[in-house]
Formats: sequence, structure tokens, C-alpha cells
Amino acid sequence: MIKIFIIDDSALVRNELKKIFANVGDIEIIGTAPNPVDAFEVFKRSGLPDVFILDIEMPKMDGLTFLEMIGKQKPIPTIICSTLVTHGSSAAIDAMRMGAVDIVLKPTIHIDKFFGEKRDEFISKVRVAAQAHATFRKDIQRHSHSKILSDKQVSSSVRAVRSTPPSKKIIAIGSSTGGVQILEELLMQLEPQHPPIVITQHMPAGFTASFSQRLDDVLPSSHVKEAAEGDILMHGRILIAPGDMHMEVKKSGLQFRVALKNYPKVNSHRPSVNVLFRSMAKEAGVFGVGFILTGMGDDGATGLLEMKNAGASTYAQEEKSCIVYGMPKKAVDLGAVKQSLSLQAMANLINTVR
Repeated sequence: MIKIFIIDDSALVRNELKKIFANVGDIEIIGTAPNPVDAFEVFKRSGLPDVFILDIEMPKMDGLTFLEMIGKQKPIPTIICSTLVTHGSSAAIDAMRMGAVDIVLKPTIHIDKFFGEKRDEFISKVRVAAQAHATFRKDIQRHSHSKILSDKQVSSSVRAVRSTPPSKKIIAIGSSTGGVQILEELLMQLEPQHPPIVITQHMPAGFTASFSQRLDDVLPSSHVKEAAEGDILMHGRILIAPGDMHMEVKKSGLQFRVALKNYPKVNSHRPSVNVLFRSMAKEAGVFGVGFILTGMGDDGATGLLEMKNAGASTYAQEEKSCIVYGMPKKAVDLGAVKQSLSLQAMANLINTVR
């Protein structure tokens, strides 16, 4: 039995979530509260759950402060249910960087209709979260100044520090549940001359812009942006697929660019990792390097196999460092992976591959 606890200041939201899980045989709501302070009182009677569903903006104590407090004691898989996706808002992303495993965009109107339509999604997310190996990062920076660089500035800055020949490779990364935290840990280790990187992270529309901005704030050696149609793949640059668009890599003369597509979901996702990897197999061939990271499901496995068959080097995140060892396991079982690596080994490979 999966025990869940709901913390949200909206009584309507709490009631709608109760309806969702009321007749689910393997999930039990052990408590609800309008804010974290009141939740601590309930914990004295109910104990801690297996999964939290947590809002961010609440009276008495905000969700980030609660996540930090509970994470220092006992990290518990947490699903953020938030409306904070306005441009420049990073609170929900910071929650995931701290260790929350998933996120749901909560509307401000038509709440009952929304939760009725999302019933199966919420149930699935709770089941996935219950299997996650939650970790807490206490060194998260919540506020910093971003780097605003043009394509020309990125290229010039990379040339200025490069002491070795530029890599001819293109790095493609796919991730899902737990990916926000894992990606930051991986990318923080990169050197300024790292190869071009394209990333598909399963994330709702609206969140990828904030995620890209936060990475650009904190990464010391990379320029990160949410991908736009026609963006050039460049050394020192990381492009992240928008949350509602598939991203492909296309060869354009001597350069590679990204193309964004809004066709239907693939493997139940848009953006899909398989879409990115398949385009890498077709367009980059032996110049591609593919990494599949933490996540539930099988998205990315067949695309990674296509990359491998096209001559690319392909890797999976090792099981012990995954938040959820689902997507990497599918790729390994399919024979799509050359080797499973630690995050440190992945960073070393990206920094040295030529």
C-alpha cells in the first residue's frame, strides 16, 4: 500500500485529490493539511507517508522551506502540484532541483474538470514516485544572476578558453523522473569547451523555460537556453526541448540546428526522447553520443538503439545513481547501450570525447 499525504492551501484541490485516490486499491491518503505547519501536527498521529503531493505557495510555510526541512531528516518522494510557471519563476524548478521527483501544472480555474481529466496521470505519477530513490540537495541556490550571451559571444568565449582541438561530436541526452536534479549534477562538471548538447527532459509546457534559465544561472561553463526553431548547436551551448514540442537535430550545411515539431505524442510524451535520438541517428550518425538517464517508462530505448546502429556511442546512467531506473534499464535490456556509467564518468567522457 502506497501512503500519500496532500499539502495544499486550497480545500477544493485537497477534495479533488481525495476523489482521485478514493477507490484506488494500492494507494491510501493518510492525511491532508492546508500548510506544512499544520501537516507536522498530523504527522504525530499518522507518521510520514511514502509520497507527498505538495503545493508551493502556502500560508505559515512555503513548499520549498518544507521540502528543505523534511529532506534534511528523511527525503521522501514528492510531487509538486503548482501554478508557479510564469516567466522567470523558478520556485517549482528549485523544488525539483532540491529533490522533488515530479511536477504537475495546476490551473487556477476549472479545477474540478482538470482533476477529473488528470485522474489516471496522478495515479501513475504517485506509483512512479513511490519507486523513486529520493535524495535531498542542501546546496541549491534559489537566486542568482543569469548569463545573457549571443551566439557570437558563446562562440568567442569558447574559442578563448579552448586549448585542445574542438570535439566533432554532438551529445544528446534524454531523461524523465528525477532528471532535473541529475542533469544539474552532471552538467555542473562540464568544462567550457564541451561539445554541443541537446536535451529532452520530460516536463510540462512552461517549466522548461524556467528550468533552462536556472541551469544557465548556476552552470559555470555552459550557456543554456530553451531551444527555439533553428538554434545552432555550438560548443559550450546546451539546448533543452520546450515542454510541449518535439525537438530534432537537423544538418544544415556544415552546421547542425534544431527543428521543433508539434505532432502528436510519441511514447506518451511530447517532447519525446525517441524523437531526438532518432533524428540524431539519421543526421549525426557516427558523430553522435547518446545518454539515457533516470526516468520511468521506455521512451528513448528504441531511439538509442537506432543511434547505436548508426555508429554512435551510447550510454546509460548506472542503476545506483538513478532516481528511477526505468528508462535506462529498458535501453540496456534492448541492447541499445554500449556501457552504463556513473555521472562522474559521463562528465569525463563529455569533456574528453573528440
